[in-house]
Amino acid sequence: MSARVQTAPFDLARELAGFGAGAGAVVTFTGVVRDDTGRMAALEIEHYPGMTERALSDLGTNAAARFGLTDWRIVHRHGRLTVGEPIMMVATAARHRQAAFQAADYLMDWLKSRAPFWKREIARNGAARWVDAKSSDEDALSRWQASSLPKYPSPAATDDPA
Repeated sequence: MSARVQTAPFDLARELAGFGAGAGAVVTFTGVVRDDTGRMAALEIEHYPGMTERALSDLGTNAAARFGLTDWRIVHRHGRLTVGEPIMMVATAARHRQAAFQAADYLMDWLKSRAPFWKREIARNGAARWVDAKSSDEDALSRWQASSLPKYPSPAATDDPA
């Protein structure tokens, strides 16, 4: 169970080696820099070291408690990234697929709306603009209110006694 912020690209196969051992389901998501306008050259991502890692770690810990995860990992990059480069990855492991899928979705919604990253699009002509939060991201986040989804039991609570 870990959260990491880095400038270097990550190797998904290496990140998943040994991940979720013993789980019934492992779900991964990798976000990639996309250019919806056809004019973007790069995306610059800034963060506050220490604060960001703590926020991501708290998010993962909350997801583990809510969905009964046996393992989780968040890797998020910062710095200058070009179109097509991976920005981040989320991996979740749980006893059952529904919990693993929902936990990954939950993590992504929180990362898109609340993670302390600031993004700036750099156009091919050099112009730069800060990326504002989208109302659709906030709408997606609202579905995770405490009463909207059952809390899954922790793995220890569902294990058969030995």
